Amino acid sequence: MSPRKTWDEYFMDLAYMAATRATCPRRHVGAVLTKNKKVLGTAYNGSPSGVESCLDVGCMLHTYYEVDEQGNSVEKQKCIRTIHAEQNLLLFTDQEERQGATIYVTDQPCWMCANLIANSGIIEVVYHRIYLKDYEKVAHLFEQKQIMFRQLLEYTPPAGVQIEIVD
Repeated sequence: MSPRKTWDEYFMDLAYMAATRATCPRRHVGAVLTKNKKVLGTAYNGSPSGVESCLDVGCMLHTYYEVDEQGNSVEKQKCIRTIHAEQNLLLFTDQEERQGATIYVTDQPCWMCANLIANSGIIEVVYHRIYLKDYEKVAHLFEQKQIMFRQLLEYTPPAGVQIEIVD
């Protein structure tokens, strides 16, 4: 087997490296936009530019409730200070360049990011870690939009890259 990485591995490595810049300690997510084997942009999740980040002042948590598989109401929290990596990538890349492009993201897009991707011109979403809460509806949306949606199951992040996940 060749020691040379595949394009999928290479671009996902870049997404994981971008995630190391995240400014929310609860979840580090990175994204890379590619087209014709060229990188068009990278992004990570964090606070808006020029304002205090979660690393500076702590997360701005919103409490909400979900029903678990047993029908019990479970209290959850999410950080609402953070802009998602996919959102930042769409903000900082050119609309024309996105036409026919692929996004590599460390984590499967949430429902809101999937909606934005569906209208962006991106034709393929490649992710590593699944986000079960939104998986079925995101997969259905991408199927309707004919956006290829695939998980890299055999992928291993670069050695030494520490990525936090707090659910």
